[in-house]
Parts: sequence; structure tokens; C-alpha cells
Amino acid sequence: MTKLKAAITAVHGDLPDYVLTNQELEQMVDTTDEWISARTGIKERRILKGNGLATSDMGAKAVKGLLDKRGVSPDEVDLLICSTVTPDMKFPATANLISHKTGIKNAFSYDMNAACSGFIYALVTAANFVERGKYKKVVVVGADKMSSIVDYSDRQTCVIFGDAASAVLLEPTMEDVGVIDHQFATDGSGYVHLHMKAGGSLRPPSYDTIDAREHYVYQEGQPVFKFAVTKMAGISRDLMAANNLQTEDIAWLVPHQANLRIIEATGNRMEIPKEKVMVNIQKYGNTTNATIPLCLWDYEGQLQKGDNIILTAFGGGFTWGAVWLKWAY
Repeated sequence: MTKLKAAITAVHGDLPDYVLTNQELEQMVDTTDEWISARTGIKERRILKGNGLATSDMGAKAVKGLLDKRGVSPDEVDLLICSTVTPDMKFPATANLISHKTGIKNAFSYDMNAACSGFIYALVTAANFVERGKYKKVVVVGADKMSSIVDYSDRQTCVIFGDAASAVLLEPTMEDVGVIDHQFATDGSGYVHLHMKAGGSLRPPSYDTIDAREHYVYQEGQPVFKFAVTKMAGISRDLMAANNLQTEDIAWLVPHQANLRIIEATGNRMEIPKEKVMVNIQKYGNTTNATIPLCLWDYEGQLQKGDNIILTAFGGGFTWGAVWLKWAY
């Protein structure tokens, strides 16, 4: 009996207008375009500027574009999940605000936080809802305003991150396309290498935490680099092996856009040719939850129905995982 699957039927993104170049960063911190390019592969990133603008504003634009593209009314949406580490506020969920701003009134919505792995975790969660047969149109948004938690006096981190949002629409199908399988993992001991020190219940905001600049991304680059490459490549290979997939069966590898060296090392370990690895970090930097759907949006014109695609991500927590899907259009 053919199993009901959840297929991506549309993808759309939103990018802020302001482009922060390496040359501008040279005027802000002790760095150079050569140093940034050599270590990260990033040439520029987008920054959301303007009073009162937040993650939900980018998410709402991505969702509006998505629904218009597919010809879907907001009233038809059953569920919206937003993966983000930069919610507009602690509560309500940014997904609730995106739904409000896009006129989605007949859906329930909530946020998911698994750091940079959040989008693929949310994608599989959403797929499970669709596969039950009750939910026909589910939106998954990956969105982050990373500029709101980046210390622009820290040259190690401020050169990496950018702001963006992207969204996909999942719909049920009986065809041999859609989300097929996944493998996820977590190692909470890795939090020491990548986290935000204050702002939660452990260290609520105070004069001391603000003076100590603890409300920004804290990252230890070397251990994160080693762990990311090992785990993304390893879990992707495990997923392929479990499904008898060979390298030549893979049309595209879509890795989280954390750092060009991580992307290249992951592809090399998986023995995936460079021309089959999606890369756009040079244009957008690390947009956290938005990186993978932004790649799908950027490369949409090159995708063919039935393409085997491996999505893989790694994030603070540590969290990591891989998803195998077949492109549906």
C-alpha cells in the first residue's frame, strides 16, 4: 500500500535590503576582507534595519510570497511552524505573529528552537502532521534576525551572521516524492562551546549581564568546526546507508551554511562532488534557521522532480541531523 507523503510544493524567501559587506566590517572591527573570506567564505550578509522590525516581519514576507506563489489562501493553511533562535519576544511565539501578519486564522502555530538544526527538525515534525492525513497545507518557516544577538565588537562572530527568512509549503501526495526519511541527534554537553550566556531563566537580564555583554552569541570556533564536520557528514552517510543510497544517487547536498570550510569538508567526507553541493554563504552569511530553505529557494530553478536531496545541519545544543527528500516539482 502506498504511503501518504509530505511534499514540498513551494519555497520562498525574504532578504533585507541592507547589505553589510566585508569592507564595511573592516571599518567596525580589526579585520579584513581577505581574513573573512579565507576563514568563512563570506563576502556580504543582509541586515534588517528599521525601528520596530523583527524576525516575524521577514517571516511574514516569506510566507506571503510563498502562498501567492502557490496560489494558496491564508485561510487554507492548517499549521505554521517557525524555527528560530531570535523570536520577536519570549512569548507569544513568533509563529503566532507571522500567522497574524499574513492573515492565517484557521491554523495553529508554534515555534521550534534547535539552533541551526531547527529548520530540518521543524520540517520533519510538519511532515508527520501531513502524513497523518488530517493536515493538507502546512507552512514551515526558518527565520532569524541574527544581528539582534551579534556583538559587533567581536570580530570572531560578527563577520559570520546575517538576517533572513525562508519558508516552504508541505502538502500531501501519493507520488514517490516528498520527505522520505531522517536521522537526528543531540549532545547537550556541547552547549559550553556555543550558546548565549544570559537572557534565560538561568541568568535573567540584569545590569551585570548587560555590562558583561552576555546577551550575544558565544562561540568557540575550533571545537564547533570539528564537531560540525564530523557529525553532519557522519549522520548523512548513516542516513544514506540505511536507505541503500549511493553517492551517485544524490542530486544535491544541502548543508547548513555555517562556514565555507565546514561546507566543503562535509561534502568531501561524503564524497559528493562540489557541483552537487548547494552554497550561497558568500551572499548571505550564516542566517541560522534560514540557511537551508534559502538554498532551496536560490537553486529552485535547477531542481528536477524526483531529485534525491540530502539536507543536513548542525547547531548549538549540540543538535544535528539529516533529511532525505525527493523534490516534488
